[in-house]
Amino acid sequence: MGKHNKPEGDSSVLTRDRTRVRTPRMYKVVLHNDDYSPMEFVVAVLQQIFHLSVEDATRIMLEVHNRGIGVAGLYTYEAAETKVQQVLSTAQAHEHPLQCSMEPE
Repeated sequence: MGKHNKPEGDSSVLTRDRTRVRTPRMYKVVLHNDDYSPMEFVVAVLQQIFHLSVEDATRIMLEVHNRGIGVAGLYTYEAAETKVQQVLSTAQAHEHPLQCSMEPE
């Protein structure tokens, strides 16, 4: 053995595998304005389902009211799909026509 602390004839070569980790595609969960769901109900849905503060929930509710749509959050596909179903189920249970959808970011 020489100065390199490596046995002669060692032909091992270090290779680095290039593994690319893809970031999952994200989806916006969008609430749609209607003329019947009370503003207080929309704020409550945003707080309960999306875990938003009253201030953030109110801001998004006003965006929905004034612009026709508002983004409640950004999630992976499965999480967004779950949030949409939770909103629709909650609205139906309270007999409000609040609509919710998801779209790719």
